[in-house]
Amino acid sequence: MKKFLHLLSGNIRKEYIEMKRYWPNTLSMILTIFFIFLTMFLGIQFVGDPNQADTNIQYVIVNYIFWYLTLVTLQGPGFTITIEATRGTLEQLYMSPMGVWKIFLARLLGTVFLHVLIMIVLLFLSMFVTNQWLHLNPLSVIPVFIFTIIGMIGVSFIIAGLAIIVKQIQAFLQILQFILMALTFIPLSVAPLLAYAPFVKGIDMIRQIMIYNMTLGDFHLTDYSILIGSAVVYFVIGMMTYLRCERIAMEKGVLGQY
Repeated sequence: MKKFLHLLSGNIRKEYIEMKRYWPNTLSMILTIFFIFLTMFLGIQFVGDPNQADTNIQYVIVNYIFWYLTLVTLQGPGFTITIEATRGTLEQLYMSPMGVWKIFLARLLGTVFLHVLIMIVLLFLSMFVTNQWLHLNPLSVIPVFIFTIIGMIGVSFIIAGLAIIVKQIQAFLQILQFILMALTFIPLSVAPLLAYAPFVKGIDMIRQIMIYNMTLGDFHLTDYSILIGSAVVYFVIGMMTYLRCERIAMEKGVLGQY
């Protein structure tokens, strides 16, 4: 555990240094995401029903914030493998005694930590611009958020397993952006079966907390069963898929090929 915490600390520093060193790219990414939100906000103002405008804006704020975080989380390991393969350093990671999956996990957690800070800034900026203030209850949001992230990490390792075999998955990740937008924006009241999709139940529960001021006691046992069960299932499936793909890449001798 101590070694993993040291690995996690090192990867947080690495991600921070890269974001700081290449700050034009970081700033452009943040401004692009915020511009997308402004476009949605203006669309609601001019096209949507005025009687439902406040609630719709609050929905958009929560949805786009989590869409941004979901994009970063799910694409992280896939991009990392592609970049490492391009640089010719992917095989060097396998020389680490920590195990590559732990390195990717630590790097992903570091990325999530830093982008959560950016997400908080975007959240307050969005609320300030729209003058729509959500209910921020950390005691209710954080537990649900943790299990939501666990499910996201599981799916990200499925994508990482695909990347470690085929290397080039940029086109797939571009398509994934629209799939993730649908999963984060469509409410469960419209498509109840989406509750069993990864991380969707968690986002819906956080949406209820932040918009309608619900607490953990307001949810049913079924809600927690789906939240925790899907997080565990998708995390286990993700790790098993990644390790299996890693073994296939080793057996075929394509681990370091690009």
